[in-house]
Amino acid sequence: MRMFKTLALTTTAALALAGVASAQTAPGAPGAPSTWAYAAKTGVGASYEAYVDGAYKDGGPTGTVSKVWFSIADGVLTETMYGLIHEAQIKQLRFAVQTSTGLAVEGTDTVAKTEYLHVDAQGRPLSPAYKVTTTDKQGRFVIEKRIFTDPDRQSLVLRVTVKALKGPVTPYLLLEPHMANTGANDAGAASTATLTANEGDKFLTLKGSKPFVAASAGFIGASDGLTDLKDGKLNALYASTGPERGAIMLTGQLPSTDNEISIDYAIGFGPTAVASAAAADGSLKTGYAKVLAGYNSGWEGWLASLAELPRLREAAMDGGKLVQASALMLKVQEDRTYAGALIASLSNPWGDTVDASKPSTGYKAVWPRDFYQCAMALAALGDIQTPLAAFHYLPTVQVGPKTKGNTGAGGWFLQKSEVDGTPEWVGVQLDQTAMPIMLGWKLWKQGWLPEAELKAYYASMIKPAADFLVDGGKVGLGWNSATIIPPFTQQERWEEQGGYSPSTTAAVIAGLVTAGEIADLAGDAASAARYRATADDYSAKVDSRMVTTKGSLGDGTYFLRLNSDQDPDNKSPVEERNGQKPVAEDRMLDAGFLELVRYGVRPADDPAIVASLPELDDESMEDLYRVRYSFTFPGVQGTFPGWRRYGVDGYGEDIKTGANYGAGDQMRPGQRGRVWPIFTGERGHYEIARITLRGKPAPGALEPVRQTYVRAMELFANDGLLIPEQVWDGVGADTAHPYVRGEGTDSATPLAWSHAEYIKLLRSVADGVVWDSYQPVKARYAQ
Repeated sequence: MRMFKTLALTTTAALALAGVASAQTAPGAPGAPSTWAYAAKTGVGASYEAYVDGAYKDGGPTGTVSKVWFSIADGVLTETMYGLIHEAQIKQLRFAVQTSTGLAVEGTDTVAKTEYLHVDAQGRPLSPAYKVTTTDKQGRFVIEKRIFTDPDRQSLVLRVTVKALKGPVTPYLLLEPHMANTGANDAGAASTATLTANEGDKFLTLKGSKPFVAASAGFIGASDGLTDLKDGKLNALYASTGPERGAIMLTGQLPSTDNEISIDYAIGFGPTAVASAAAADGSLKTGYAKVLAGYNSGWEGWLASLAELPRLREAAMDGGKLVQASALMLKVQEDRTYAGALIASLSNPWGDTVDASKPSTGYKAVWPRDFYQCAMALAALGDIQTPLAAFHYLPTVQVGPKTKGNTGAGGWFLQKSEVDGTPEWVGVQLDQTAMPIMLGWKLWKQGWLPEAELKAYYASMIKPAADFLVDGGKVGLGWNSATIIPPFTQQERWEEQGGYSPSTTAAVIAGLVTAGEIADLAGDAASAARYRATADDYSAKVDSRMVTTKGSLGDGTYFLRLNSDQDPDNKSPVEERNGQKPVAEDRMLDAGFLELVRYGVRPADDPAIVASLPELDDESMEDLYRVRYSFTFPGVQGTFPGWRRYGVDGYGEDIKTGANYGAGDQMRPGQRGRVWPIFTGERGHYEIARITLRGKPAPGALEPVRQTYVRAMELFANDGLLIPEQVWDGVGADTAHPYVRGEGTDSATPLAWSHAEYIKLLRSVADGVVWDSYQPVKARYAQ
């Protein structure tokens, strides 16, 4: 009863703030089941915020720290976060338009184009502010939205322009909150001046430069504005959703026009209704032009600070557009409370069929592997501060005595966690324990991480990690009570199988060798010798554990994706994953063995490496097992290569129905993982290692890498210059979202790792040497 009273008072306060005279309550609680939004984003954004002594604090060079992020998909504003980077407060904001021939809704009835608002003379983006244009498929109207955040407030700004093309139109703003990162427990209110929503201590207020003609708050599927508009009129108006909570929509009717109208909106967020309203009011008062200028200025300054960016632009094939966008994408996808917390993607994969009744981070979380890729890419750009902040952040996600609920071995890094370190997934992935060591070594050798500081981190973080890579131990966290015996990893880099993995082992060896160098620096000669001896042992057994000489594909000699025991020739079955039936391990290929070359564990001409390429690249193979696919693009000469994660991958759309992965929380045998642009970059890195095997490349020797691998990654990007996790390979049905071959699917866009791989590829081309190769590893094993 006490809780009900609190909720009722909260709603009443919101109504009073909105200036609602009537308190007519919407029926139909809790509304229809809610999902997240389409995950194929064409834009993501947030303001640039400067560090204060390596942390985010108000009052620094950029003033108040704005903690608002947004995303764009299908021409509409989608998941918008406030607070921590995973805390969504909005599912989507779109427009419905009543015309003389019927109602049209953005997304369903429009085509979209995403452009950057602020570009240089060569068309390269200078900030993640967007102009999004949606055009009615019947040619009756065009809507232009300009979207960015206020760098000095907790608010989002939109300038909305509606142009009528064939007679008068009446636009309706449709806002679907997902307050406190769920879509099933919201309350809201609507007046001609204000739309508000809340859950717990999260509040949202939308205000415009002009009032609405009419407004309504309702439950989705029952009393919401879009349901009401089915008869062409917004006439069932409700001032609030009342004390009941659920999935809601807030609707505001704009003035009708037979020409053009333009209105500015600000959406403020805060811990109270008053705070969210003040944020919206402040942005509107400051004005569109001044807020945008401040937003652009911050990002321009950061881009100008990237010492290596000019060289990377020269290495690109598109004049530097994608590398500049990629830099923005990586920095946008950092939390603004926990400095250096770099997430995988501002998206929830296949979000339009993912239940939103409970909190979900999706990819808005920290994986130390993706994290490492991003930090290394930012370092490749010449950003010193963010990689250092990232390194300093890493103890937040390392398992130890302070990890809540931990009763087992420490030193390893969490599989997946929220940015505050709250564990989400607790599988042990040995590459994710090695990569923080590798990052620390790289920052030290760049001259950015002082020796005294690295010594301190050796004792507190690096030594425990390296010891775990040697000794393993019994885990005691959450469901996980396994005993880990390296280099056998509980999960390899795709988080689905245990065993001896070439890609994981490559990182573990590199991690131990670099840990040995750091141990020497710290004066721990005994540990240094132990780490190197263990790395030597792991390296000596790579072929005997992971190369089959009796495989059923090609000439029978190649690296396995994974081996579950000490015998790579016994054709043991892999575990069933993602709805796919188990197959013999010699029939599941991937390109993970190339990481042995990348990190310096094997030379590019190593016989087992070279012997594995024909099977990996065999495009005549049955689609179930096939890994490589070639793509062509309209107006572009040549074909461009792409690779799946591995054969028999089920992490993708169904080949029979086109349904999203895991739709309805069901695994299906028809699910198929598609091509990942990451692997085009990884193959490009291998080609650089091969070309530079005997030393510095001759002039022009790396041009084929630019023409093929750099260009392919650029072509995989969408019109917002975002690189997807997966692109459509043309195999099977695509009825849910008709795709074009080579176009991103609904899995996740942008994937930070994709952008990181592209940046690192450019740096490697510019340097004439693989950027994240490790010289002491290479000197030990690959000379």
